Amino acid sequence: MSQVKNNDTVQVHYTGKLGNGQVFDSSVEREPLEITLGQGALIPGFEKGLLDMKVSEKKTITIPKQEAYGEVQKELFQSVPKDNLPQEIKPEVGMGLMAKNPDGTERQLRVTEVKDDHIIVDANHPLAGHDLTFDLELVAIK
Repeated sequence: MSQVKNNDTVQVHYTGKLGNGQVFDSSVEREPLEITLGQGALIPGFEKGLLDMKVSEKKTITIPKQEAYGEVQKELFQSVPKDNLPQEIKPEVGMGLMAKNPDGTERQLRVTEVKDDHIIVDANHPLAGHDLTFDLELVAIK
């Protein structure tokens, strides 16, 4: 029976959990994730966990934050004057916002504080700073 190797295209069901057991994402009620390994589309620890798996194999992997979304970077927090926000937006802690980068790409931000005249936004990935656990089930190797 063949095993997953780098550059294979695979289909995998997964359930991702934080250290406290809280599920943050799962494909179980959806179609399996289809991905080609070695293209950098997945966090490194996830790809590494798929290597050598066989079709129908299930396993649980723990990915340290360094192989996931890294540490929380303080320089990715910034203050934004409320005057810079569209008038229809009433910022609240936890709210997601989109910002345009100078090159035209978009970046996701999360509101972490709301002050009288400004807000503090966080551009870190929401899972930065966390070790992640994934339950994996390899559905197919294409």
